[in-house]
Amino acid sequence: MSTPSTPPGPGAHPVPAEGSGPDVPRYAPQWLQLREPADAAARSRELLDPLRKRLGADGDVVVHDLGCGTGSMGRWLAPLLDGAQHWVLHDRDPYLLHFATVSAPGTAADGSRITVTTRRGDIGRLTPDALAGASLVTASALLDVLTAEELEAFAAACVGAGCPALLTLSVVGRVDLTPGHPLDREIADAFNAHQRRGGLLGPDAVPAARTVFERLGATVGVAASPWRLGAEQAALTAEWLRGWVGAAVEQRPDLADRADTYLQDRLALCAAGRLDVVVHHSDILVLPRPKGAAG
Repeated sequence: MSTPSTPPGPGAHPVPAEGSGPDVPRYAPQWLQLREPADAAARSRELLDPLRKRLGADGDVVVHDLGCGTGSMGRWLAPLLDGAQHWVLHDRDPYLLHFATVSAPGTAADGSRITVTTRRGDIGRLTPDALAGASLVTASALLDVLTAEELEAFAAACVGAGCPALLTLSVVGRVDLTPGHPLDREIADAFNAHQRRGGLLGPDAVPAARTVFERLGATVGVAASPWRLGAEQAALTAEWLRGWVGAAVEQRPDLADRADTYLQDRLALCAAGRLDVVVHHSDILVLPRPKGAAG
């Protein structure tokens, strides 16, 4: 996904596309496509039953997908829900919006029709009015690239709209690599510090979001959604490693020499199919009071 003012979340190392202009950050759809199967496998399905119950079976479902990127959330979720659906795809990158539109699924779980429209804009200034008529808000890898102030505004918009929000794949600051290496923890700590730069929530996003949404009267469910990367995901693991280590070195330049050797060793293990990585994330289901409900 791409967000209005910051790059994608870390579990999601961003890969800028060539030719990006200074005003519109563009993230290579090749990277977003590479991670899509891991995202789909990781997202928690245990949150879907309470979501389906809240959505009910009456009328069409209108889904606002924030920071939609190439549309992977829609391709995963839409075929798991019954009933006609209209997806409103939000992103600031028109190239990604086009990609998401042409690759959107055509039918729901029960064969009902799915339609799509797009909105280009800055979701950092989201308001309840922008979500008018929404049945559901979705986002992927979004919370960890918000500041506390942006989270407050985002939560207020979702709760003000009175509709549920399914927010997936927020990193939680924990990575497990097998086999282990003495530098794993130091790289991880530097990476986590990098994710908090400029006041971003980074690995603190999930507890922060839970606190904010509950303060606004919503019920919040949290479920684990880890990437589990083995030999079959070697291409994704290699790209993730480069971004993970690169961010750590950007945060702590004194790690550069040791980190370069570390990265080459890890990439060699990855290429040999001998490296397993678990990147931990959490999914959140937010169930606000419906609009007009008594407090």
